[in-house]
Amino acid sequence: MTEDLRVIEICAGAGGQALGLEQAGFEHELAVELDENAVNTLRHNRPHWKIARGDVADATVWNPEAYTPAPDRRPIDLLAGGVPCPPFSIAGKQLGASDERDLFAWAVEQANVVKPRALLLENVRGLSMPRFAGYRQHVLDRLGEFGYSAEWRLLNASDYGVPQLRPRFVLIAMKPDDFAHFHWPVPTTNVPTVGETLLPLMARNGWRGAEAWAERANDIAPTIVGGSKKHGGADLGPTRAKRAWAQLGVDALGVANEAPDVDDIFSVGPKLTCEMVSRIQGWDDKDFKWEFTGRKTSNYRQIGNAFPPPVAKALGLAIVAALNGTAQRRDRDPAPDMDPIYRTLRGNSGFMTSSQIMRATGLDLTAPEIDRRISLLSRDFEIIKETRKSGLAYQLGEFKAFTGQDNHLRHDYLRSNVSKVS
Repeated sequence: MTEDLRVIEICAGAGGQALGLEQAGFEHELAVELDENAVNTLRHNRPHWKIARGDVADATVWNPEAYTPAPDRRPIDLLAGGVPCPPFSIAGKQLGASDERDLFAWAVEQANVVKPRALLLENVRGLSMPRFAGYRQHVLDRLGEFGYSAEWRLLNASDYGVPQLRPRFVLIAMKPDDFAHFHWPVPTTNVPTVGETLLPLMARNGWRGAEAWAERANDIAPTIVGGSKKHGGADLGPTRAKRAWAQLGVDALGVANEAPDVDDIFSVGPKLTCEMVSRIQGWDDKDFKWEFTGRKTSNYRQIGNAFPPPVAKALGLAIVAALNGTAQRRDRDPAPDMDPIYRTLRGNSGFMTSSQIMRATGLDLTAPEIDRRISLLSRDFEIIKETRKSGLAYQLGEFKAFTGQDNHLRHDYLRSNVSKVS
């Protein structure tokens, strides 16, 4: 008899990833979420789940050691989550490890405590950029130390049947024998447009312009932006996104309460309701049915900050096939170096000059370019510099990210801003 595959989901939000993983065959052992409104939505839809509300890094909310494999306790099959995005967002300061909200590195460390068979973490596209090459390399190195093989991949939601681009940067890790069976999900060729997706909802109140509107909205949507508690009411994103929405005949300056009435006329187009936004995120009335609780602005943020359920399902099915050994085994190439300069400094206990770094890495770079790249590293790692006659020499110091330290500045930040943290 095959045992159920069990998942612990951290930073679960309102349930986008949770629903997709459930449909892929995972049973939720636990879901942890900070936001009260999102927790209420989770409990409304899955009252039988064990759901913990609070800071996931607080051991009184969730104690990872309680799930470490033991003679009377089999391993958790999957540790998953969508940890906070602001540290890596292109729209923000990209502080990375220096951002008090960063939980990515902490989540990676929990893999060595919980020891799940697989790890799934997702974040914004910004984490895939050169700015975070050293951070990504640190993650791969740590997972290697814990006995996992891992890969990063940038996925677009539109490749999995969701009518918006929504790029997400995904990390998958497994023990090598299981990872040999892992294949990234194959993109679908059948992606509905915004018009096709929303026509039934736009026509709900008999709006005469619905058919013509759907013909105009003949493309996928820009990425839905959920925003945070620090900002005002709900709308569909920054200026560039609003222009893209306008091309589709959508007024992105806010969210509507109802679908258009019979004779409504718009200069740009109608606004979307929260239900419409949820359809753009991949929820529907058939395969991915879900109800959101709370007021409109809260609903919109829950929906807009979610991981699209169809993408989570596609990833979940790929993970299930790997863990069950039903996917074809293949030889995998070693993970490429994200940042050879970081790797070189990390492997050297002393100081290294630019010339030594270039020789060790094989990179043909000038000393100023080496210094520029190390300057990027210094945003996530302590960099110790020593002046020599031949120029600067560098030594890699501590990783700045929160990984569970009792004295980390994250604790003070959270105590002071818990009502504003999304």
